[in-house]
Amino acid sequence: MKKIKLVVSDFHLGKGTRLANGSLNPLEDFHHDHRWREFLEYYSTGTYADSDIELILNGDILNLIQIDYHGHYPVIITEAVSLSKLEAIIQGHPVFFDAIKDFLKQAKRSVTYVVGNHDQEMLWKGCRDLFEKRVEQEITWKNIFHQVDGVHIEHGHQYETANRVDPTRFFLTEGLPEPILNLPWGTLFTVQFLIKLKLLRPAVDKVRPFKQMVWWHLLHDTWNTVVNIVRLISYFVSTRFSKNRYRQASLNTTFKLIWEASVFPDLSDAAKRILRTPEIHTVVFGHSHVYRHVPVGDEKQYLNTGTWTDMVSLDLETFARRTRLTYVRVEYPNPSSKPVPLLRHWIGRIPLEDDALGI
Repeated sequence: MKKIKLVVSDFHLGKGTRLANGSLNPLEDFHHDHRWREFLEYYSTGTYADSDIELILNGDILNLIQIDYHGHYPVIITEAVSLSKLEAIIQGHPVFFDAIKDFLKQAKRSVTYVVGNHDQEMLWKGCRDLFEKRVEQEITWKNIFHQVDGVHIEHGHQYETANRVDPTRFFLTEGLPEPILNLPWGTLFTVQFLIKLKLLRPAVDKVRPFKQMVWWHLLHDTWNTVVNIVRLISYFVSTRFSKNRYRQASLNTTFKLIWEASVFPDLSDAAKRILRTPEIHTVVFGHSHVYRHVPVGDEKQYLNTGTWTDMVSLDLETFARRTRLTYVRVEYPNPSSKPVPLLRHWIGRIPLEDDALGI
């Protein structure tokens, strides 16, 4: 295969499995740095040694919105704040960044980064420069989507009211001493509400179906669940109707937030709308954390890369805690043919040992 593209998303890198004091980091979601290195080494040697390979990081690779800044989690995010948070992630995942650096040392290798909702701070030029400095090569940056050879690659958060970012107004500047990020409501919710809950219940955003998790908690963790439901309702009302520059919005938007509320959104309809464009034959999303391959008609398809983080299923048919290192490989059988996208699962070699508390 002379030319391929590799698409991954939703790694959610934090400050590392262990904090500086040696304690377990409850907000770290990514524990597969060594498998990531093995993955990129595989696509740098052997059959693929001479291939032209584009690695596409399709959003939420970095979990910047869940990184603290000097002990607190701000919603007023300047470039300096984001740089400090990015430095913490780089320090916490040296193997991950070294793997990208080594990958880019090979001939005919490139990296494209599509910004998601958890790494919205990669819109700052300073953060992009720091990332490139760490991997010692230039990166192609895409604010919303990447489209090539009939394949539309996008994170997917733009199709949710809660996480949609205004593409014409990434930063707020009016009446401010310096620009700050224009955060969607979903990011504010994560920073101001969900992080506090995750510190107590780290798996709260990893369990599906969500309704079964709520019923389970009501039965086995009744008091805390009731308290947090009341807190959630109070938070929602206060943030929708306060006069804060971030929070106030129309009643129509509020109804959309309630109607679309989902921990694992289904992006199939959005993919089908994009596929109506004649020249687009494949849509690749991330964001939902649920890997999928959905044929659309005879010649088009929607794929979701899933996530490399832990997921817990409460469905009886799939009941388990599992991690599937899924990705999309776009193959070019020959220069004149249409590229062929495949949903793949990276297995690799099983490590001899790992941190028992981090898996």
